[in-house]
Amino acid sequence: MESLFPVVVFLAIATLGAALARRLGLLAPIVLVVLGLALSFVPGFPQVELDPELVLIGILPPLLYVAALETSVPAFKNNIRPILLLAVGLVLFTAFVVGLVLHLLLPQLPFAICLALGAVVAPPDAVAATAVARRVGLPRRVVTILEGESLVNDATALVLLRVATMATIGSAVGTAEVAVEVLRATGGGILIGALGALVFGFLHRRITDPLLDNALSLIIPFAVVFTAEHLHASGVVAVVVTGLLLGHKLPQLLSAASRLQIGAFWRLVRFLLEGLVFLLVGLQLREVLHDLDEPVGSLVITTFAVLAAVFLTRFIWLFPATYLARLVPRVRRRDPRPSPKLPIIIGWAGMRGVVTLAAALALPLTLADGEPYPRALLIWLAFAVIVFTLVGQGATLPLVARRLKLPQDDPVQDALSAAGVQQQASRAAQERLDELADSAPGAVVDRLRRAVEDRTNMAWERLGGTERETPSQAYGRLRQEMIDAERDVFRAARDSGRIPEEVLVQAYRDLDLEESLLREAGK
Repeated sequence: MESLFPVVVFLAIATLGAALARRLGLLAPIVLVVLGLALSFVPGFPQVELDPELVLIGILPPLLYVAALETSVPAFKNNIRPILLLAVGLVLFTAFVVGLVLHLLLPQLPFAICLALGAVVAPPDAVAATAVARRVGLPRRVVTILEGESLVNDATALVLLRVATMATIGSAVGTAEVAVEVLRATGGGILIGALGALVFGFLHRRITDPLLDNALSLIIPFAVVFTAEHLHASGVVAVVVTGLLLGHKLPQLLSAASRLQIGAFWRLVRFLLEGLVFLLVGLQLREVLHDLDEPVGSLVITTFAVLAAVFLTRFIWLFPATYLARLVPRVRRRDPRPSPKLPIIIGWAGMRGVVTLAAALALPLTLADGEPYPRALLIWLAFAVIVFTLVGQGATLPLVARRLKLPQDDPVQDALSAAGVQQQASRAAQERLDELADSAPGAVVDRLRRAVEDRTNMAWERLGGTERETPSQAYGRLRQEMIDAERDVFRAARDSGRIPEEVLVQAYRDLDLEESLLREAGK
């Protein structure tokens, strides 16, 4: 009971914080971090010591898995060059620059532990990127690049952190050892992820019960990450590969009922976990400050230098990576030179989050031979990077996006493409109906033909703008009023005892499904 109470309190606060953010028109991650920072100093408020293993094994896998499930594999492949330049190249560049800056400021610290901190603060957070980028309304390609970067960069950083930690505690680390570690972590993660997609895809295809499908989807990220970590491979890479492969095939693996239930389930899980994560990050402030014993002047200088290194390296890397690649004719033909607005907004969106804090808490307690070092300082620096990038850059990202006036995705082109494909789909449906028309009454066939025509007309109506109500919108408005009236009748019949509760539940379920279809069609 006592251990469960703080969890319920944190979830309740995270939910209220997210509701407050929506009411104020602010980004929920920013509000929750600030709320956590404030609550960390409230006397008597429950404090929680963040366990890095809980974050990296318990919280991160499901969030990475659902993000990978929703990532378009074709879009990921089309943007693989910028994604890898950020997720691998930029992470290594940032880690070495931050490590060098820290070593110059604190020469008594071995470069290996400085590099470990660089690996800790180098990767932007998957949760923050997804939560903020979509909420701000960035162009689709920018969101794809940021999400793709955040799915892969944790693996790069954690492998580098593992190598740097081995060197810190006195293990011999040469080129061969690094190569073996990278191959085992990355290559092993890819193989385990692909095998996981094969096994769990087979199980999804065989399962027909939506509840079992839903339960399996919850097990998948943990089963994959546990297997990968047991074999000393990268659990992050394994989960991402499994999610990408299964997400691409999900329409063929699941029934309609399973897809609807799994979609609703993961939306709830992501909402709760994201809220909990950002709140917990803020709540760590008091504990982080408690362990600090550095002189204030030295602390301020070191913190400012690391923050500047983290912020500037992203832009220093982005502009050459964006434009030097276009000197290659093949790249230039496939991907013309973009506006400078693109690297600016991607650079500004480099927010760190809970993975950085968890990795910092996983730093070794001592150096080689048990020699102490200012571990609390390194944890503080990681925490400062999180707060600066998440609150500072995250809060100003909408303003930067508006000032840059980024070219938005063309809704007319999207609607035109959707209408064209819907036309083809309707034609295929009509042809299949013609083949089966003799097996059903004529009235049923006519009703189905009208339904197909209505779907086609609805797709083309979206091209007409929003100046006036379309026939489909009028249908949705009137049908909603009719559904409300039907609900009232069923509820009154249940209250008067004319129908049992089970009849009411089934009737409400049918009406709820129809209403949800109306709402989706009206978007």
